[in-house]
Amino acid sequence: MSLGTVVITGAAGRIGSAVRRGLRGEAERLVLLDRVALTPEHPAEEVRQVDLADAPAMAGALAGADAVVHLGGVPDEAPLPELMSGNVLGTHHVLEGARRHGLRRVVLASSNRLTGSYPAAQLVGPELPPRPDGLYGVSKVALEALGRLYADKFGLSVVCLRIGSYEEAPADARHLATWLSPRDCLGFVRAALTTPGLGFTAAYAVSANTRRYWELSPELGYLPLDDAEAFAAGIPAQLHPNGLQGGAFAEPEFTLPYL
Repeated sequence: MSLGTVVITGAAGRIGSAVRRGLRGEAERLVLLDRVALTPEHPAEEVRQVDLADAPAMAGALAGADAVVHLGGVPDEAPLPELMSGNVLGTHHVLEGARRHGLRRVVLASSNRLTGSYPAAQLVGPELPPRPDGLYGVSKVALEALGRLYADKFGLSVVCLRIGSYEEAPADARHLATWLSPRDCLGFVRAALTTPGLGFTAAYAVSANTRRYWELSPELGYLPLDDAEAFAAGIPAQLHPNGLQGGAFAEPEFTLPYL
């Protein structure tokens, strides 16, 4: 399937920059959005300085697009009002713009932290109820709920990727289960953009880790290639003593400074 015109929000971020590079040559046109200034690096690229809070600007940036990969927002634990503004209201503006302009596919960056309070010993699939490990996880629950609403009520095709620990290589014991390699990240994004026949889909984006906590979603048609186990010999294998998938993210001390 041709990608056509793809909009990427948060294009200056770590994952946004990698997706931008990976989709060059595959999309006819890449529209790169961020609240910081960007410079075009390829003939197919168009850059715009846009804040997610600006609903008219977001809608305007989506005009003429076929799909959007929404990676912008607050990337970690923060005060709830900041998360609601950046991750929930901003996502609403993206979805509403996509609805108004009839985009073929919306890909939303969700997070594994939406289920970080499940036990590490339990294999978790997207059908289980959310158990967020902090306020950031709560904002991703709301992001997915908005995606579901726009799919059910307005017929948008929405894929929520519950992104794992995106790193060049795993660096700690938790990463042995949660690592998402750059290669697999791009594979999941590409599949989320191109797999036909999807209404609303929530799927974990995680590498093929032997110790992973999460079920893969076959409907996306992508099987990850990398396994954190290849790095296990150099990583102390002691998991966080609370025994939760979120590890230290699930501790009260992680959230208390933001309350």
